[in-house]
This record gives sequence, structure tokens and C-alpha cells, in this order.
Amino acid sequence: MIDSIGKKQHTAKRGMILGKFMPPHRGHQHLIDFALERVDELSILVCSLKDEPIAGELRFQWMRELYPQARVFHITDENPSYPHEHTDFWNIWTKSIGQVLPVAPDLVFTSEDYGDELAMHLGARHILVDLNREHFSISATRIRENPFDNWEFIPLCVRPFFVKRVAIVGAESTGKTTIAEKLANHFQTVWTPEFARGFLDEKGADCSIEDIHKIAKGQLRTEEEGAREANKILFCDTDLMTTCIWSEYLFNECPAWIEEKSYEQKYDLTLLMNIDVPWVADPQRPAPHLRAFFLDWFKCELEKRNRNYVLISGDYKERFKEVINLIRI
Repeated sequence: MIDSIGKKQHTAKRGMILGKFMPPHRGHQHLIDFALERVDELSILVCSLKDEPIAGELRFQWMRELYPQARVFHITDENPSYPHEHTDFWNIWTKSIGQVLPVAPDLVFTSEDYGDELAMHLGARHILVDLNREHFSISATRIRENPFDNWEFIPLCVRPFFVKRVAIVGAESTGKTTIAEKLANHFQTVWTPEFARGFLDEKGADCSIEDIHKIAKGQLRTEEEGAREANKILFCDTDLMTTCIWSEYLFNECPAWIEEKSYEQKYDLTLLMNIDVPWVADPQRPAPHLRAFFLDWFKCELEKRNRNYVLISGDYKERFKEVINLIRI
């Protein structure tokens, strides 16, 4: 049933949209924006199963961020996905919906053929929106299969899930910042600076073990902010593993939560800078004689975390050329 309904009428209306939103995309947003203009209260039901490729809780949080003006619910019941999977399919789903919406909606908005029957079981009216995807020719499946070719359809808060992340680590004065900036310029994206450098410059005093907590939190925050701005790939000047190494070196300990989080961090590639470039003196670089020691330490920690890493050697021009040949997006 194709229906056209004007914007908000005098009679209050409750609307409902449900879906997997795996991930949310511009097509979903078109449907939701259409509904928001035509109801007084919109409920968005994010439906997920345990073994799906994008965690349901993450999708739920995305939808809450995208639509704070709507009522967003998360249905985690292990329900069948299609009517042919269970003879009592519609009753199962009506029960799940009723648990979060004790008052049935007046209108059900979908871009799918199943909307007529869903609305009938809920005692609601179905509004079919852009069934043929004329406004936004996109699907969640296409995005999962090839996110970069469909980048413009992915909302900003969702993009960090798909962004490729490249960590650049190594001993002091090995060109990490230089190459991070050059790579970001080359790939027309952004890079995240080492949080500790700016933090300690501003502090104007020696680092303390209490500062390690602040540095780790700042590094995490900086990277997540960068991932939202990134154009498909993000270059990270240092990571939490680096924070762990320096904490152990300076204080013979590292806060447990930082080490645990450093194992959780995932990068598509890690560039380990070799020490075959000249040392450049800097107030924050106290150990020119220990570069070989730190290089070995970084190798050990990368291997403990099963990180995919490449040792990058040569002068700065050679390093840049080598990395360009490694990265494919």
C-alpha cells in the first residue's frame, strides 16, 4: 500500500519504525525524517541478534545519538528474521513490540513490502516510503560489503566503525609525527597527534604516574574524535601501547586499565619506525642512547598483542614511499 500523508495533523499521532540499522544510513535517515514530520511521537525499535556482524548495542547507541528527539528502544529477543522461519512469526514479533510499546502506534513507517502485514497485526496504518529507493539508492548490506565506495551514505557517528586505523609508533625522534602529517595530507584525511606531548608542554613539569591516567584518556579521546573526522583512514601518532611502555620505563608500573585497553585497541596496520634517522634534540626526549633498547621493546609489545606491523626504515623520503605502497583503501 502506497500512502501519502500530510505533515502533523491536529490529531496526535504515534509513529513507529523498526529495523536492524546494520548500519544506519542515509536511506534510514530519509525514512525517519519523513516520519518525524508527520507524528507527534516517534518510536524507533532497533532489533538485533547476538551473532550479527555489528553489535546491537552499538547500533542502539548510534540511533540514540542520531535521533535524540525520538524514543529509541533496543529489542534483543532472538526472534526469527523472516515469516518462513516460524509459523508463529507475526505473533512473536507483536509480543516483542508490545513489551516496549504497551500502547500501539497509530502509524507504522517502512520502506518494505512487509509493512502492510506488520501494521495490520499492530492495528495501525502503514505508510510506505520510497520502496524503490529513488531518493537514496543504498542498503546496509552494500555498506557492509564496501563501506568506502558508499562513504557519503554513512552518518558521521557511524563512520568510525569502518575507518581504517594506522598506528605509528617507535622510539623517540624517529619521524612519527612527520610521517603521520604527510600521510594524512596525501590521503586527504586527518591524523591524531600524540596527546602526551601537548599535555606535558602545557604542564611544564615532569610526568607523574597520575599524569599517565590523564594521558591515556586524552589519547583515547583524541583518536575517537579523529575517527569521526577521518576520510576513510586515520593516522594515529602513537597509541596506548606507547603509553604503557613509557609508564613502565618511568615508574616501573602501568595502571591495569590502560594495559587492558591497549590490548583491546585494534589497528589495520601499525608502522614501527626504525632508528636509522638522525637524532633531533628536544626537551621531551631524554634518552637518545636508548633508541635501540626502545625499538626492541616496541617489537616485543607489538608481538604480544598480535599486531600487524611493518618496520619502516630509510630516510624520510624512502619511508613515505614505502608506506604509500603498503596502504590500500
